[in-house]
Amino acid sequence: MQDLPRKPHPSTIRPHDAATLILVRRDDRQPRILMGKRHEAHKFMPGKFVFPGGRVDQGDCRISTEHNLKDEVVGKLMARMKGKPSVSRANGIAMAAVRETFEEVGFIIGKPGQPPRTRNAAWQQFFSTGHLPDLSGLRLLARAVTPPGRPRRFDTRFFVAEASVINNLDTPILPDTQELLAPHWVTLKEARELDLPWITGQILNRLEQALQQPGAIGEQRPVTYQFMRGKSWQYVTV
Repeated sequence: MQDLPRKPHPSTIRPHDAATLILVRRDDRQPRILMGKRHEAHKFMPGKFVFPGGRVDQGDCRISTEHNLKDEVVGKLMARMKGKPSVSRANGIAMAAVRETFEEVGFIIGKPGQPPRTRNAAWQQFFSTGHLPDLSGLRLLARAVTPPGRPRRFDTRFFVAEASVINNLDTPILPDTQELLAPHWVTLKEARELDLPWITGQILNRLEQALQQPGAIGEQRPVTYQFMRGKSWQYVTV
């Protein structure tokens, strides 16, 4: 009898790079943020409310744009980066946040331009809109690693940006994808009343602290990096 391939034990699974984008809208009395409800048929966190985002693909690190991240944001992304830190990998993480936001809620974080050629189907859909990704308005808010022992582990960077970075705020596109979320613009108070993953609640606390300070969230703002060591959470500022 042929041996079947063994699945890796949860304790040995290494976290994959992932990215999430929190969009903040300020056209009402209170700031509102974009939350998406995952479909009940999803195997991972069905029915939960999350920020748009997902795993970084290899193609994300190969896409270039004229509208790059601020140097300070790149530096924070590279700080304590697992493996070999690189600018291309830092940009790829931010690219993933832009791509996933397009795939899941149909928002274009980009500016009109001549797109490069790519074989990546997801980026082909993005480029078909006639836009280049715009990373210049993204700021890094937090980073968190899924604890060991889970069947899926992610090293997630949580970006935040003003809703003004969205090119098609009132006319979202629905790309050909199975990843669509049901979008909702909610206040922070309303968000806390939703069915959220634990880490999303943690990030909301960090976001509220940042929004209480005057002005936009700056690229020089300290970033909290949290991960599990032993049986307790460790918090490091980068």
